[in-house]
Formats: sequence, structure tokens, C-alpha cells
Amino acid sequence: MNRKLNIVADAHIWGAQSAFSGLPGYDVDLRILEHKQINRAVLKDTDILLTRSSTRVNTELLQDTPVRFAATATIGDDHYDKAWLDANGIAWANAAGSSTGSVVEYMVTTLLELHTQNLITIPETTIGIIGAGRIGGALADICHAIGMKVLINDPPRQRLEGDAGFSSLDELLEQADILTLHTPLTGDGVDCTKHLLDATRLSDFQGRGIINAGRGGCINNGALCDWLDLNTSHFAALDCWENEPRPLLRLFHHLQLTIATPHIAGHSIDGKAANTQFTYNALCNYLKMEPVWDMYENLPDDSLPVEIKSAANPWHSLYAAAKYLYPLARDNEVMKLWFCLSETELSNAFTDYRRHYPVRRAWQHAPIHFSHPDATTEQLARAMGIKVI
Repeated sequence: MNRKLNIVADAHIWGAQSAFSGLPGYDVDLRILEHKQINRAVLKDTDILLTRSSTRVNTELLQDTPVRFAATATIGDDHYDKAWLDANGIAWANAAGSSTGSVVEYMVTTLLELHTQNLITIPETTIGIIGAGRIGGALADICHAIGMKVLINDPPRQRLEGDAGFSSLDELLEQADILTLHTPLTGDGVDCTKHLLDATRLSDFQGRGIINAGRGGCINNGALCDWLDLNTSHFAALDCWENEPRPLLRLFHHLQLTIATPHIAGHSIDGKAANTQFTYNALCNYLKMEPVWDMYENLPDDSLPVEIKSAANPWHSLYAAAKYLYPLARDNEVMKLWFCLSETELSNAFTDYRRHYPVRRAWQHAPIHFSHPDATTEQLARAMGIKVI
């Protein structure tokens, strides 16, 4: 006889109905709700809670409920009170690693966009990568392969692996032309990352550009505005913001904010499907059952190859390919259309765009062909993760 299992899932977990409604050996009652509907009263008879980042999972939400497993279909988990969950015997999981490829594709496209705007010259640029886990580590490999000088700051890894290959944050601030952040957001401890780039560290930064596709609170956004004000050559490219979905208006409107996107770096359809797969696998592990749901059975077929017109300059060809694969300019232009909105309207637009994000395939599922291929262009394209045929 099947066991009864009550599950509440956020409505914006990709493929939630398909993944969680039929678990072998269980009679599943799956309720799919908007995050604003998820409260303690709703959870009074719930065994499993599946969320995204909009739901804070803590004592206020779960006290005196039967929830014994909670998972977030997101890489970040700072919206989970993990210490309280552990203390109360509630198992939890995140989808760390699921959107790695999507975020790396965002970063590569951003670098090509900055190169095209003459803000950097990729082969002559020193990039300082703060946080070299799955995303930062993959990005470091690509940046090495396309000729950039790479400095890596990752104290937890450095303690485990030794000093070779790592630099201090002070060294990045002194030597890097651009900084990019890929750390979790932690509020205390030896590796506290909240406001890791604060007014003092920003004033010490000798480079020109800052990219954040990690966690918004790792940069003091007010101090970032002040840093941009210091020099007209300074620029920022932001996908993550403090106090999302209410970005600081002064920063949002800043003329030197070169790229602005509403936290969608990981939002390729493949990345969102992987969020669900990781969450599903974690639930199966908790229930001690073999996974049977496969995201690839629910995703579209690979795209047909698209021809990209080759240019004399390989970087122009690469930019054309990346622009087709991920129209970053579209996301930037859409967000900047919100300049005239009130703070509340901006918050609503930010949230709505993320929830109804246009379909974007992972690069491995969208092959391209250069019209006049040359070895340099194809070598660089493959190093960037572009599938060239």
C-alpha cells in the first residue's frame, strides 16, 4: 500500500508537476502555489516543502508544522535558516551546481559585450575571480583558454589546497582590471562575504570594472555607486543586486552601469530544468528511492545548426555567435526600460521578468556553424563552450 505524502511546491519551479506528482511507492498530494501563498497555515499538513529564493524557510514558517524535508530549486540557500533546520531535525537541500553552465555562458557573453564596447580588450585583460567554486572555477578555465590573465581568490579552497594558484583579495584589488564575484552570501565567520566589496575595498581597487552574477549582498551597492562616481572610466555589469527585487535606484539609474539584468544569468531553460533535477534527486535521496524522472525527457530537442557570418576579426565572429546564443542585450534593454518606474513597479517588473523569462537554450544544445571558419575563431569558440559544427 502506498504511503501518503503531502508536498507543497513553488509554482515557478520548472516542471514541478511532472517531476513531483508521481513518486513510486507514494500517494502524492502535490499543491503548487505562488510563493506568497506559502505560509505556516498552508503547511500544517505538509511533509515536503519545495521552494525558490522568494520563500524564507525558518522558524517563522515551519514551527509546529510536520515538514521534515525542505529544498530550494536554486543555487543559493541564504534564504534558508540552516542552523535552525539542523537543530530541529529538518533535512534540507539546495540545487548547488545546477545552473553552472548557464551562469558561465552569461559571463562569457558579458566579457564579449564589454570587449565589443571597447571597455576591455579580452587578451590584454587581467580578471580577478572572487570565489572559484563550480562557476568561478569553470570561468577561470575559460578565461585562461582565451588568453586572459587570471587571478583567483578563494580562501576556503586555498586552505585545503595550499597557496599555489591563489591570490589574496588585496592582490586582486591591486592587479586586476576587472573583478567578478562568484561566492555564496554568508553573514559571519572567517569567510564572511556580506559586503565583501565595501567602501574601503572598493577605494583600494585599482581596476576599472566590476561584474556581479553571484549574490547581490556581496557588494555594498551604495559604496559601488560612490566608486562609480569617482572616475568616469569605472563601470559595472550587474545581474545580482542587494535587496532584490528592489535594486537601489541610484545604482540602477547610474550612467556607468553598463549592463543591468534582473538576476537571470542562471535562467536558461536547461539551467532551470537542472534546478528541478537536483531538487528531485535530493528528495529521492531523502526518501531512499531511485530517481525515475529525467529532465531531458521533458526538454525540447536540440536546435538545428545556425550559420553565423564570419568576420575578419575573430572577436567579432565570437560576439555574433554569443549574441545569437544568448541575447544579453535584450535583457539589458528590457531592464533599462524600467528606469521610469516607481520602486514598487520596478520590484514587480523585476519579479515578473524572472518568472516569465524567454526560452534560452544551453549552448551545448544550440550548435552553430561559422560561414567562413578559421582555426583561431573555432578554437576560441570551443574554449568558450560554444558547440561548433
